[in-house]
Amino acid sequence: MVSEKVTLKNPTGLHLRPAGFLCKEAMKYKSVVTFGYGPEFINSANAKSVLSVLGARIRNGDEIEFHCDGEDEEEALKAMVGIVEDGLGE
Repeated sequence: MVSEKVTLKNPTGLHLRPAGFLCKEAMKYKSVVTFGYGPEFINSANAKSVLSVLGARIRNGDEIEFHCDGEDEEEALKAMVGIVEDGLGE
């Protein structure tokens, strides 16, 4: 398992459009892709589920920690961190 922290830069947070973008990217990988959020990242969300991502209520400036576990975990982690840093399509 690999993990990395990243800060959300979207001015409007993880609303439906960027959440869908995030899920679409996560679904490209065989690995389990989740992210931790909240105090000390104790909460987690399934990055392949739009409802799970929206339920996390991630806002601009919030830090999340991606966790990828599986045969393509390194590639998945790099992609997930990259799309968040690039603004999730916005």
